[in-house]
Amino acid sequence: MAQLKTILVTGANGQLGSEFKVLAPGFADYKFIFVSREQLAIDDVEAVAHFFSTQHIDICINCAAYTAVDKAESEKELALSINVTAVANLASLCKKNAVQFFHFSTDYVFNGNATVPYMPEDATDPVNFYGLTKLQGEQAALQQNSETIIIRTSWVYSSFGKNFVKTMLRLMNERETIGVVSDQLGCPTYAADLAAAVMQIIQSQNWLPGIYHYCNTGIISWQQFALAIKKYSGSKCVVNAIATAQYPTPAKRPAYSALDTQKIQKAFDIAIPAWEQSLEHCIKLL
Repeated sequence: MAQLKTILVTGANGQLGSEFKVLAPGFADYKFIFVSREQLAIDDVEAVAHFFSTQHIDICINCAAYTAVDKAESEKELALSINVTAVANLASLCKKNAVQFFHFSTDYVFNGNATVPYMPEDATDPVNFYGLTKLQGEQAALQQNSETIIIRTSWVYSSFGKNFVKTMLRLMNERETIGVVSDQLGCPTYAADLAAAVMQIIQSQNWLPGIYHYCNTGIISWQQFALAIKKYSGSKCVVNAIATAQYPTPAKRPAYSALDTQKIQKAFDIAIPAWEQSLEHCIKLL
């Protein structure tokens, strides 16, 4: 009997890691190892090296990330440690042990001045510290391991963890009216769809390293996103449009961060669901 391929998933308790846990039972040809930060601190070089030496791993999916965009402006060392140092560490160990490495990045590597969706090869220019750490993480991964697959994604939500969808559902339940920014445009991504796409790439056995973009289809504002959440949850809350200037945050946000997904669709024959269809599915789960 052929030995099962082993997939290591870091950041197992986050939105994306949790979605891989949901999918895992459907992939009997693979053995999954899920580790949280408590079980394996990926920025601890010696701990990760020891882990790799004691486990036979074929594929590493790095879902661990520092994602608190506003806090990153003040917690710079921690953001760098998780988003850059740890990524370089994992990429290097994956190369050394002939392990296929997946890493995730963000639309926030761009400055938001575009008017058409960003291509993977477009010039990067992050406008906040979180975006800078994610860009440096990409660079570190490819520097340490040119065989890395990096997938940039945007506006991630799930039935797990903290995210915009769950925050809106809570606020709509607590208040009669809310104000949501209407002058920032992007593409929501349902983490379950992204996890399924990664498993499709793994199953294809067609390893094409490089940077890709994945998000659900359709470009919307945060207010349009909130209005759809209202629709699918049956809320009576009034959702007013506000300008970014009316909602100051410690970290600047790109005004336009839509991602072009043609490259990943063509390379791996991936069909991407429309954002509304995935949102409706997620809200039914919640």
